[in-house]
Formats: sequence, structure tokens, C-alpha cells
Amino acid sequence: MTMQQGKWASLWNALSAAGDLSGRFVFGAEASIALSDLLAGSALYGRGDELGGRSVLVTTTNQFTTASALIELDGIARRMVLCPPDLPVEHLPYVIESANVDAIVSDRTILGLDIHRPLCFCPCTRKIVPENCSRSAQYQTEWILLTSGTTGLPKLVVHTLSSLSGAIKAGSGSAEPTVWSTFYDIRRYGGLQIFLRAFLTGTSLVLSSAEESTADFLARAGSHGVTHISGTPCQWRRALMSPSANLIQPKYIRLSGEIADQAILNHLRSFYPQARIAHAFASTEAGVAFEVNDGIAGFPASAIEDTPDVEMKVEDRSLWIRSNRTASRYLGDQPPILKNADGFVDTRDLIELRDDRYYFVGRQDGAINVGGLKVYPEEVEAVINRHPEVQMSLVRTKRNPITGALVVADVVLTEQQSASRDMRALQGDILLLCRETLSSHKVPVAINFIPALAVTESGKLVRRNA
Repeated sequence: MTMQQGKWASLWNALSAAGDLSGRFVFGAEASIALSDLLAGSALYGRGDELGGRSVLVTTTNQFTTASALIELDGIARRMVLCPPDLPVEHLPYVIESANVDAIVSDRTILGLDIHRPLCFCPCTRKIVPENCSRSAQYQTEWILLTSGTTGLPKLVVHTLSSLSGAIKAGSGSAEPTVWSTFYDIRRYGGLQIFLRAFLTGTSLVLSSAEESTADFLARAGSHGVTHISGTPCQWRRALMSPSANLIQPKYIRLSGEIADQAILNHLRSFYPQARIAHAFASTEAGVAFEVNDGIAGFPASAIEDTPDVEMKVEDRSLWIRSNRTASRYLGDQPPILKNADGFVDTRDLIELRDDRYYFVGRQDGAINVGGLKVYPEEVEAVINRHPEVQMSLVRTKRNPITGALVVADVVLTEQQSASRDMRALQGDILLLCRETLSSHKVPVAINFIPALAVTESGKLVRRNA
């Protein structure tokens, strides 16, 4: 795919046009680098030219190295495949074949893979070496993001820099010093959005690390003066439980990736009163659709018709999206259909209209069947999370020989919870709140208090069928 004229021809071109980069850095857990050095050097030992026009798999041990490689490859490679850190190694051959990979960029040795095609291997490093070669963009590079598939194998989603940056306005950098950060990994859509916001506007970026605790990451983010930070609601709940939560003083907080219920929005506003709190709807396939800034869960019904550059519709309660921010297709021999005949992507997120506002209910495939009636876990969790002594919750199914399934809830309490609290009475309080708000089949039959909930690598609650 040859290069087409767009808002930004490549990451390198955008960074070059960002103006004065003095004092602007990428901060990793163990290293940092000036943005100006990224423009003048190479993370690929000066071998980037060898990857011109190739389909390149980028698989690195840390985000810091990934960031350097992406800047160097965009506009030069025909295709970049971003390998997330939790991709099972046995899935690599499938990814390589599906994306027609003919080159690998990595900071580790990859051996023992059952791959039947010649591959060019290019090492990369977190250390930047001087390089004087031309970085003029020759391709509109395809960015391939991996997302979970129903068969266990990942789905390969095709984007370009243009579709990925569709929600980012040129020249949107603040006059005041801005430092971005995110709990996400930049090799996934949510983290990549923040990476692009920082680099396309020439601002500093603090990367997270899977090797450090939430408390250590917050302390490091605070030490670098983070002003803008994003994460899933689950990641933010865990952050608010950390003793380091007060070490950051953000001006802007962004939530995405999961339903942002009223409880987490209220908790963030109470803890960070100086910050603007926003929650955005986005997915790897549908791209960024809209952002909500009024501090209320859900979104105004008017957004369906009045969101600039994005068309939305509701069919059978599912939200459909069409815009220049959506992915173009899936890769593979027999890829699933990403868009309908009119170019709309079915997000499979169900919404419900109440008093001129849409609220997210859950996923199409996430319902619990209780005697033929559907229960969406997120709807019940939103009610449980409203209790002042609840930090977070997970609603799941329990098999039942009569109804087929029952609803149970695992609940993590706030640290303020007194050890002398009557747990049976607290269970009763939570169940009463549910009965006052929910239909009877949605009320949990049991409340289990647990110390923590499992979270996926992408920052979302682990949901399993019982």
C-alpha cells in the first residue's frame, strides 16, 4: 500500500512537525529517552532500511522498545503487527501466516517455532544509535492489532495511522506542559491511543510496566508530573485502593475499555477534585466513537445523532458505528466479516434508553440465563458498586438444576471497612440495595467477600462461566 496524503504521513513526520521537543521524554520503568533523540537515531541498529516494504512482526519484551520501533517503522514498513505481551508463543505461527509476515523485530531470540517461510530478523534495543538515513514515508503502513477470538486464536484487526488517530486533533497539544500516561499497554488499542496522543502532539509520555506494582507505577508517574492519565474502570478501582493514589495530581482522567458506572466516576471526582473526568467508548474494531465529560454514567441520547465524524445507530439494543476511525477488515484465510454492507461495525455492546440517556447494559454474549431470563453481570455490578463500603465487584453464574443458573457476586470491600463490621449484616445491606433496584431474577443469591478480583492483562475483570 503506497503512501496517501493524510493528516500525518507517518509518526516520524508528525514528531518532526511537533515543534520544540526540548524537555519532552518517553519515560520507561528502567530507562528514558528524549523525543528529539528518537528523531535522530535508530532503535534497530541502523537496519531500518532492510525492512522497507515488508510485513513486520514487532514482538518485544517491553513497551519502551516497542515505542522506538514503531516510530522507525511507520511509513517504511508495509505492515506492522503489534504483538501483545500475553500472546501465547504457540499462536505466533498463526499470526505470522495470517499477516504474511516476512520480517521480525525483537529484542529476544525466538526459537522452535513451526514456521515455513523465510523471515528477516532485525534486532532492536532500548538504546538509540545515531542514524542519518532518510525517514520519508513511502507507505501508508497497516497497523495490525491483535484482539481475542472466539476460537482462542487472536483476531488480526487492520488499522492505519489515519484511522487510529481519527479522534486526535492536529495541534491539540496544550499550551501548558502536558505529560501523558496510561495503565494500558501500548501494544493494545487503549494504550496505543495514548501513545499516539502523546507523540502526535509532541508531549512527554510515562509508560507503565508489567514488572511493577500499581503503587510503584503511580509513584513513578507522580515523580514525572503526569497531568493526563487513562485506564479501565477496573484499573482505576485498583489505583484508588493503593496508598500511592495521592502521589499523582492529574488534570485529566480518562476511562475506557469497560462500562464506567456512576460509582467509579463519583470516587474519582471525590479523590481528584481538580481533574476533569471523562469516559470514552472505543473498541479495537470500531475505533474511538465518543467521549463523555459530564460526570454521569452512560451518554446523552443526542450523541447518537450529534457526534461529529461518527455515525451511530441502535439495532436490537446493540450499538453500531461507522466512521473513518473504524478498522478496515480482519486478516486471515477465512476472516470474519467486520462491517455490514453499509460499513457499520456491530460493537456487540448493548445499550438501554432511560430518560433521554443511553446506558450500557453488557455484551451480547455475556448474559447469564436464569430460568429463561437474561441477566447482564455489568448491570448488577453497577448497583452493588454503589454501596459505600464496596470497592469493586464481579457478578458470575452458579449452576442450578432447576433454573439452569443463579446469580452470585464476589465483592471486594474498601480498606475503610472495619474488622468489627457484621459481615452478615453487610451482605443483607447489599442484597437490599439490589432488591430495591433490580428485578428479582437479577438479585444475587449469594454475596461472597473476597480480598481481590482477577484482572486480565488488558485491565479488565476476568469473567468465566461457573
